[in-house]
Amino acid sequence: MLETGVMQKPELDGSASNGEDYDPYVCSLSPEMKLLAKEDLHEDDNIRRQALAQFREWIAKHPHIKKCRTDAIFLLRFLRCRKFSVPSACEMLERYLTLRQVNPHWFQNLDINDPAINEIFDAGYLVPLPQRDAAGRKVIFSVAGAFDPYKFTSAQMVRVHSMICESLLDEEDSQVSGYVHVNDESGMNMGFVSLWSLTDLRNIVKTIQNSTPMRHKETHFVNIPHYANRVIELAVSMLSEKLKKRIIVHKNVESLRSKIDPAILPKEYGGTVPLADMIKEFKAKIQQRRAAILALDDMQIEITKDSAKLLGHDSGDIDAGVVGSFRKLEVD
Repeated sequence: MLETGVMQKPELDGSASNGEDYDPYVCSLSPEMKLLAKEDLHEDDNIRRQALAQFREWIAKHPHIKKCRTDAIFLLRFLRCRKFSVPSACEMLERYLTLRQVNPHWFQNLDINDPAINEIFDAGYLVPLPQRDAAGRKVIFSVAGAFDPYKFTSAQMVRVHSMICESLLDEEDSQVSGYVHVNDESGMNMGFVSLWSLTDLRNIVKTIQNSTPMRHKETHFVNIPHYANRVIELAVSMLSEKLKKRIIVHKNVESLRSKIDPAILPKEYGGTVPLADMIKEFKAKIQQRRAAILALDDMQIEITKDSAKLLGHDSGDIDAGVVGSFRKLEVD
């Protein structure tokens, strides 16, 4: 049984719990990252081994999961995101699989060779920076002005984000240290205001914080136009308190550089490597990961009447977000 494969449920049985049916996990973390994993995530060899066995057994016995990746790197996405709480990781995986199936227009067929996705990526809308920050975190850089809201849809925007995320999620260093998001909103125009419906905005925010196995450590906004403040404040109002506290708003790029080392930023923002070169370099990595990303579509979970409840598709917190007062963004 290849550990990188998507396994059908009949192939999963009780023997999976002792690890005999799986290729042995080989940790790629540096000594420094291993220490961080121990201190921050409570991870060690024994805890990891037990958690993986319990996770695989849960998948094998789940009545609705028909096909799922069970290799260690994939499952560690969820275990590390949930600090090795196996029940919490299982719940996140179930939501992740359900969301991918319920919203294929957002999360399936994430192909860099798709003309729209390719054009949006080449324009420089979203790219992970080649170098990590001082804390070892992967920095994902977004330029709103590179996205044309009159040519492309919100679904195509989400698909680019989803493709980028899936290309990163198997990186062990990022699973442990987390992610930093930097968003230059200077080119945001009025087309962005009408790009999202309230329901879609609420659902994607819930996906970000409840179903995507990423440790979001910081989110930076810079150069927000005055007419975009309310849209961003609305999205922020839907976040958990923990994620709200990790948002930093900057008046300008100079302020951003006080929080993010300019050396790792694109040349246009004070670094040394042009954004175009960063795009070209990461696109080559996506092409290498293309087959693996597309193979995620082979995973399958049976959608039941309880699926909506699992995803929290109710109107209560939508109303609260609209009627209640928005959290005003504080500028750093």
